[in-house]
Amino acid sequence: MDSKYIERVSFSRDILSVPVIVAALGYFVDIYDLILFGIVRVQSLKAIGVQASEILNQGIFLFNMQMAGMLLGGFLWGILGDKKGRVKILFGSIFLYSVSNIANGFVDSIEGYALWRFVAGIGLAGELGAGVTLVLENLPRGARGYGTMIVATVGVSGAILANYIAKAFHWRMAYFIGGGLGMALLIMRIGVYESGMYKHIESSDISKGNFLILFNDKRRFFKYMKSILIGLPIWFCVGILIILSPEFARAMNVSGTVSAGEAVMYCYMGLVLGDFGSGFLSQYLRSRRKVVLLFLILSSVAIMGYFTLGGVSSALFYTFCGFIGFAVGYWAIFITIAAEQFGTNIRATVASTVPNFIRGMVIPITSAFQFARKYIGILNAGAVVGILCMMIAFYAYYRLEETFDKDLDYVER
Repeated sequence: MDSKYIERVSFSRDILSVPVIVAALGYFVDIYDLILFGIVRVQSLKAIGVQASEILNQGIFLFNMQMAGMLLGGFLWGILGDKKGRVKILFGSIFLYSVSNIANGFVDSIEGYALWRFVAGIGLAGELGAGVTLVLENLPRGARGYGTMIVATVGVSGAILANYIAKAFHWRMAYFIGGGLGMALLIMRIGVYESGMYKHIESSDISKGNFLILFNDKRRFFKYMKSILIGLPIWFCVGILIILSPEFARAMNVSGTVSAGEAVMYCYMGLVLGDFGSGFLSQYLRSRRKVVLLFLILSSVAIMGYFTLGGVSSALFYTFCGFIGFAVGYWAIFITIAAEQFGTNIRATVASTVPNFIRGMVIPITSAFQFARKYIGILNAGAVVGILCMMIAFYAYYRLEETFDKDLDYVER
């Protein structure tokens, strides 16, 4: 049999392995639950008695509570993932956010809504980091990018399902369905095996999950910060431009009604294509850095273009939301680079905290946006904050380490 064919068959077995499938389905449910609030924000807030004039402010408050929970959860699950194992975290996190989202379906006050979005955020924070770490440590070096590409591509499509469910069912039922999906996946995860790299150090006296190790070495600290900040445009676009698209569309006199749910769906359709394209391109070019640079440039174009949509139709506006999604579709590469830069004893901590730091950055981003909006209006505020996010991301990209061919079987000391 031809050697290339043998390699191809082996690769096919790798990308369809249990860790990849489990991580992909877990991230699918994770994204469904993460994005669902943005989709049902307006109708759910109206249903619990929030005045129309306060929907934007209260929506941002609840979104920030969710992101604060994810920031805390990133620390919690990441450290536990390095101390106790990747698989245990996959069970704990999905149980917590499934229960929390079921509880969200029963809320009748802002205080209750905020509490359960915070708790759900803690649970949601553990899914991606543990899943990606498990995939990277189980796949051969040459297939790692394809593995995370599958996880991200399948995962972000959960937002598309969330939009369809939100349109077909009452907002409370949409939360119940999300919780039910999580519980079903929890049962499917029985029998998932632990990472071989982690088992190799599990019983050793090597320090595992020590978050402070990222700060006791200058080179390691800056590597960690750069890994975080290159992802800043992703959640600026999703958390500001897409989630708040109804308000932006009104300010730009877009003809027709623009709903957050439709904007999210089109954005995540673009993200599916972007994550697939960026993952495939990184394998083809054998480089993570080149792909990140390309998508940072695309993100800059997308942000600038968004503010030129004054007077367009809602259909064209939605189409551009799809382009924004594609442009920030380097999420898989972003997480892969972060995880590949650090040793096995701290990898889950990095893979969990990096994406959740970026999600948590929505809090200062929305705060800056809210502050600027009072003085220069919603459109100028969005543009200024977007430019700042892009400038920081390009600065972080400078001298970012290439990790495509890096051997991951080592520890940080």
